[in-house]
Amino acid sequence: MSNITDSMKKSIIVPVVVIEDAKDAVPTANALLAGGINVMEITLRTAAALDSIRNVSAQCPDMIVGVGTVLHIDQAKEAVDAGAKFIVSPGFDEEIVRWCIENDIDVTPGCVTPTEIMTARKLGLRVVKFFPANIYGGLKAITNLAAPFTDMQFLPTGGVNTENIAEFTANPAIFAVGGSWVCKKGDITAGHFHKITELCKEARRQAGAQ
Repeated sequence: MSNITDSMKKSIIVPVVVIEDAKDAVPTANALLAGGINVMEITLRTAAALDSIRNVSAQCPDMIVGVGTVLHIDQAKEAVDAGAKFIVSPGFDEEIVRWCIENDIDVTPGCVTPTEIMTARKLGLRVVKFFPANIYGGLKAITNLAAPFTDMQFLPTGGVNTENIAEFTANPAIFAVGGSWVCKKGDITAGHFHKITELCKEARRQAGAQ
């Protein structure tokens, strides 16, 4: 397990962060750190994403910043050039995965079917994203998929929240959980960084974090 993967597991939550203005990236990172989380997945859903990654990478040495919503190889390369330390994609793209492996970049592709999981496993991955978890059967589906794939773990995103996080993290098939509920776009835009910190602390408490 790499240091980055280990940090994701220890954080329990991998925040999915949507930033509209790059000036908000560092305060958001600091708010997450104050809440006990030292990883963040900045999604490529806005024009500010790459600059946000650059800002966090340059100014927050304690934060492991990654990139999400990576849909093609060029985006992966641009994000890594900007300072992203890990790649998350909503689905499985073999070109992205192979490039990440060849360049020692942690990658977590979305896999929700046995075929996708087998393909990822064949390439050496042991952790995959399960997205959107609430649409593809949630914890029940993950538990059933984990039965034949005993050496795989899952990062469910979509439908996980403070109320049900303990149920997810108690399951040995769960590596960590992802989501935006601890750092909502509205709170970031409004500058409610203290609220983000408190949401992170509460979610980690509910998950039984030490």
